[in-house]
Amino acid sequence: MRCVFVGLEYSGKSTLIDLLTAYYRQRSLRVHGDDHFTIPDSTLSPESRAAYVDYPNDVKERLQRMQLQYHVEVMRNYDHVMIAGWHIEEAIYSEMYGEDPENPYYPRYAYRHQRLYEVQVLESRLPDVVLIHVTASDDKIRARMAEQPHQYPIIKSDDVPELRQRFAAEVDKSLFTHKGLLVEIDTTDSTPQQSLDELLGKTEPLITQGELALRHLPVPEGPYDVVYENGERRMVPKSE
Repeated sequence: MRCVFVGLEYSGKSTLIDLLTAYYRQRSLRVHGDDHFTIPDSTLSPESRAAYVDYPNDVKERLQRMQLQYHVEVMRNYDHVMIAGWHIEEAIYSEMYGEDPENPYYPRYAYRHQRLYEVQVLESRLPDVVLIHVTASDDKIRARMAEQPHQYPIIKSDDVPELRQRFAAEVDKSLFTHKGLLVEIDTTDSTPQQSLDELLGKTEPLITQGELALRHLPVPEGPYDVVYENGERRMVPKSE
């Protein structure tokens, strides 16, 4: 699938991406994952993240705009894509926190671009595109914030109800939603594995027959080799 995961910080997007990535890789498929849209980019070095926080707002906005546009090409060029946040996160956090001097975000300059990214993806007529809105209750979000605080937190506890509403509203505006390419996953009372199973079940009507056939393949739990015997493809667990 070409997945765009959106949702409030601490909702469980990264956990689901990690599980779905492992699911595909266990089936020997190449996955392109990009969970680096929240400022400062979590994939940068500690030194670069610290420097990025203090970049001028216009530089931050330009860097974000370039990578938002670049990931249209990522979706076009890879069959199994995991993008977290992307344009929807940028629209909400820059509007909510762009004027906050204690927050690493920048003011929202150009909201009109949000639908443009989606148009480019939809006009490419790509298969298996799914918008995955990951949610959790206010109390669960706050509990996760307290239990596992991020090094560079974006959201504030008091803002959780409003932010959840903003994500819901932005998802509702999305052209992906209007095309019926949306699934919603509430992680409040689910284990990570239960949420992954729910995701796989809810996306089944939106995927190609090839993706569906892939999911039916029995795959060993551990390392394995692919061998052919008399023209039959087999996955053989590796011996210890």
